[in-house]
Amino acid sequence: MGSSVPTDFRPRMLINGELVEASDKKTFPLYNPATREKVADVPAVPEATEADTNAAVAAAKAAFPAWSALDPAKRGTYLKKLADLLRQHHDELAHLEASSMGRPVDMYFETFAAAGNYDHYAESWPHIQGQASVNTPGHVTMTLRQPYGVVAAIIPWNVPILFFSNKTAPALIAGNTVVLKSSEKAPLTSARVAELIVEAGFPPGVFNVISGHGLPSGSVLSSHMDVRALSFTGSGRTGRLIQEQAAKSNLKKVILELGGKTPALVFSDANMDKAVEQTTHSIQWNSGQVCMANSRIYVQKSAASAFIEAFKARFAKVKAGNPLEKGIDHGPQADEVQYNSVMAFIEEGKKSGTLALGGKGNLESMNGYFVEPTVFLDTPEDARIMKQEVFGPVVLINTFETEAEAIQKANDTEYGLYAAVYTKDISRAMRVAQALESGYVGVNCTSPATARDLPFGGYKLSGQGREGWLHSLDNFLETKSIIIQLDSDDAAAKL
Repeated sequence: MGSSVPTDFRPRMLINGELVEASDKKTFPLYNPATREKVADVPAVPEATEADTNAAVAAAKAAFPAWSALDPAKRGTYLKKLADLLRQHHDELAHLEASSMGRPVDMYFETFAAAGNYDHYAESWPHIQGQASVNTPGHVTMTLRQPYGVVAAIIPWNVPILFFSNKTAPALIAGNTVVLKSSEKAPLTSARVAELIVEAGFPPGVFNVISGHGLPSGSVLSSHMDVRALSFTGSGRTGRLIQEQAAKSNLKKVILELGGKTPALVFSDANMDKAVEQTTHSIQWNSGQVCMANSRIYVQKSAASAFIEAFKARFAKVKAGNPLEKGIDHGPQADEVQYNSVMAFIEEGKKSGTLALGGKGNLESMNGYFVEPTVFLDTPEDARIMKQEVFGPVVLINTFETEAEAIQKANDTEYGLYAAVYTKDISRAMRVAQALESGYVGVNCTSPATARDLPFGGYKLSGQGREGWLHSLDNFLETKSIIIQLDSDDAAAKL
């Protein structure tokens, strides 16, 4: 495996099988959030124009008939080749992610997870099945599962290569062609994967990758009449805009995985060592820049004091620093916008709750967008920091006395992506799991723990639709009903 980025790496877009610059040659710079300097040895990133985005969609549309008609096992060979290439280039992809959004290389596993997704879906095509029946007298009926056509994927910046694979692998094996737009905050791994797509030999137009901002490229994809389905992971604000543009254009199918405000409920009978270890990891992993991070923790009052002290001691042990260095487990926030947003929430939190740990940004001392692991206690439930997604290493710990109170507080949010409950009482665990208004519930575990064969997605403002190995194919397949009338015996006898 290569240990660093190739010296000749130049971010480009993949349109119709060609690695290209923006049609107007415009680019945007990228800064390392750990140093605030331009990312070393990497030129500026292409800013896709409206014409570039239209060209990518047109290429995908032109490639769709042949790709959808191809033996799905043959489609799978391209995905397998891409999976192999991802593993071969893990180190340099980790380097690119650390440079562009601050993900520590020692913590980076996403390449292997992405490769696993492509391997899985390469062999998942036998599950694309319809059904048949003779329940309508005189007829045989059946359904077909068929691809939509051109599918768009818009991915976030926090774990980009994972979302890259989560969306494109099922879309491609189902027979769709794809246009993927990377995030302007973290476009480098997507640009490198675009090169690997070419190396894997995908036919021109089948798999297109563009870079740029929401305006114009994201907006063009959302409103494009030839895009038949769109999968997006990101902020609720952007999700709403995509939904609106989809509705105003061709009413394309939209799958949305949006924000979260994950509660973890810790009862007094829980395994406290496990609860402390897992909840600190959840909010600290990727510097808190995770949609399902447990940013709210509710501890039963009789156990609160011991839990809080243990939590603070563990949370304070993170090792922040240059994400390219070994041994670092806490990187910076992704950019200045994210840093300022997190710090603004912290300053508000100081006015409404009790600061128990951290509370500072280390921009001046470390020259990067580093935020201290921060804990607030006794924050009012109606405070903005309790209601809105902070997306940083900031946790709010409050208490409860009864099971009903815990459930009420956990559900008092418009988000519902992930929730967790810690208790040794299995009946209580199942009662609470059923009562929590969340698309995912961990029992004696919390995020980022997930199962690959379970559906992932949210209630309420956390989105619509589900993703996962047994579910994502459904996002990219239409269902067609066919009814066949049979001749009667009398009609057949006359022939």
